[in-house]
Amino acid sequence: MTLRVAFIGYGEVASAFSAEIAARGAEVAAYDVLLDQEGGLHRLKERSCGAKVDFCALADALRGADYVLSTVTTSVACDAARRCLPHLAEGQTYVDLNATDPGLKREIEAIVSPSGAAFVEGAVLGAVGVTGAKTEILLGGPHGRRAEAEIKDKLGLNVRFYAEDIGKASMFKMLRSVFSKGLEALLIEFLAAGERAGIRDDLWREVTELMANHPFEKTASNWVRSHATAHARRRHEMEQVAEVLRGLRIEPLMTDATVAFFRRSGAMGLQGRFTSTPAAMDEVVQFFNERLQAPPK
Repeated sequence: MTLRVAFIGYGEVASAFSAEIAARGAEVAAYDVLLDQEGGLHRLKERSCGAKVDFCALADALRGADYVLSTVTTSVACDAARRCLPHLAEGQTYVDLNATDPGLKREIEAIVSPSGAAFVEGAVLGAVGVTGAKTEILLGGPHGRRAEAEIKDKLGLNVRFYAEDIGKASMFKMLRSVFSKGLEALLIEFLAAGERAGIRDDLWREVTELMANHPFEKTASNWVRSHATAHARRRHEMEQVAEVLRGLRIEPLMTDATVAFFRRSGAMGLQGRFTSTPAAMDEVVQFFNERLQAPPK
């Protein structure tokens, strides 16, 4: 039996995934708000890069679809689900692939469920622009395990079932973004300053060689472990780094945040807890877990 897949929203993610799905022999339909704009259909066809995609009205796209993949912007994920609701039915599976927080995923599930369609939480990891249809996707919810087999085998996407509870896959993605998006911002500040100083290529080479020649696990765990005893010294260094960036007329947004982080480590009594570098980073992480508390909203 030929599967039918409907994309709601047709941007970078849908474009990359639809090409692989169509190549596997599935029918692919898509609705995007661009269809309601002059020249929108032409733009969508350009995004499809030759993949066989039927761009059509929302009701037509969802009619007979085995899988509905929501790939809109985060801000309209709930609205997209509400618009789909009258056209969904039992036997269909609605997979929300948008980068939303766990609570919003549960809200979308509550919107979709009355239709009788099965809801599956999706969390796209990595950069689709780099890894395309091979990008890993975590699936969650009671229907996630069943969807994993069919989506992987028949649609060719790199999915992995993660948890029965709606929200856990998105929690994984959100917390992963603390690292990935934070590193993205840090790299841009670092490279902009290097460019301004005329040594960007040298700095980039040094950092990439460090990561290439030493296991990241070893390097990163050493940073965490040594933070216990070296945070004060590093804070003073980073205060000077911030002044260097200001001298280059680069706003040290990320660097100032690093200074504030190290300053807080001292105020929390980290130095008093550790008189020597711990053998495992777990001790440092547990210390922060005990002490960190967000201020009330």
